[in-house]
Amino acid sequence: MKLAIKAIAVLTIAVLLTSCGGGGTSSSQESFVAGNGAVTFIKAEKRIEAPTLSGMTLSGTNYKYEVGKVAVVNVWASWCSPCRAEAPTLAALAVKYSDVEFIGILTRDNPATAEAFQRRFALPYPTLIDDSLLIGFKGSLPANAIPSTVVIDKKGGVAARISGAITVASLTDLIERVSAE
Repeated sequence: MKLAIKAIAVLTIAVLLTSCGGGGTSSSQESFVAGNGAVTFIKAEKRIEAPTLSGMTLSGTNYKYEVGKVAVVNVWASWCSPCRAEAPTLAALAVKYSDVEFIGILTRDNPATAEAFQRRFALPYPTLIDDSLLIGFKGSLPANAIPSTVVIDKKGGVAARISGAITVASLTDLIERVSAE
């Protein structure tokens, strides 16, 4: 039964991440599911534990998020226009909120192109290159668009999500609300 549930979850994520593809030779660079910036916040008592966030980064190092700090997890791809638009804001907020752990998860992208993106926007945080990590958010607030940003509380619970590009106001509000808990 557990295997069947996992298989369904994997298929659901796969369909979600490829649902805008045109079939044939259409590449992920031509189409994607874009969010509308909707913000979802979960009360502390209703939060589900975030998945373990660890693995190889774009820079070739191993990374592991340790519960105990608020974390901002951003799912992105270099070919995604809203991802390019939000990158400077994410970089600035990562510097401003140095006590918050910022983590990227690369999806549907070429690591070499993504490395260039990371250098261009001077992203000061690690980006994990295993997008299967996204499956771990099922049951809570899965990344349902590219970009998606999830905020994890100090206890490791999924506290909030922004579906689509973040704004300074939307992400600042979530970071401050979750950090104050």
